[in-house]
Amino acid sequence: MAIGSTIARLGIRGAAGAAGSQLALDPYLGYNYFVEIEGLIVGGFKTVSGLSATVQSEEYREGGHNHASHQFVGGTSWSPIVLEHGMTELDGMWMWFEAAARGVVRKRNLTIMMLDERMLPKTIWNVFDAMPVRWSGPSLDATSGSVAVESVELVHGGMKKPLLAQMFSAGLGAFDAFK
Repeated sequence: MAIGSTIARLGIRGAAGAAGSQLALDPYLGYNYFVEIEGLIVGGFKTVSGLSATVQSEEYREGGHNHASHQFVGGTSWSPIVLEHGMTELDGMWMWFEAAARGVVRKRNLTIMMLDERMLPKTIWNVFDAMPVRWSGPSLDATSGSVAVESVELVHGGMKKPLLAQMFSAGLGAFDAFK
């Protein structure tokens, strides 16, 4: 069976490139997501930012090998995640931050799920040992009429993108081809 017919059967669009056939997948849309903290969906967030990490590298110059240096992997640093949402009667983010400010630190695991237009997960990030380190309240302006937004900044012990989530995402494209 030709590669092009396999790609078409799986529901993946092919695009002709300079080197022949290349896969061209539509990018995910970043407006549709849920945030789950310890099993409870606490969606309704306006934005989620800070999904980033950096692997440190260490340079080593070897004597007698002056034309290049060696690069070694160091540690990984995780950026803080910032969750922003409109304030409501449910004040869980403030209560979590306020408890940490009083020294009662409760680290929590959270999951960020990016969804497609059918509200099915496209990809998932599991975040471990998150704790609030900064809370920002709304800007209050009697003339604006805008939504009051609060944000909480979380530091954490790392995140993973589960293999199961990646397989599920790939499986949806295959499933769509056979509907």
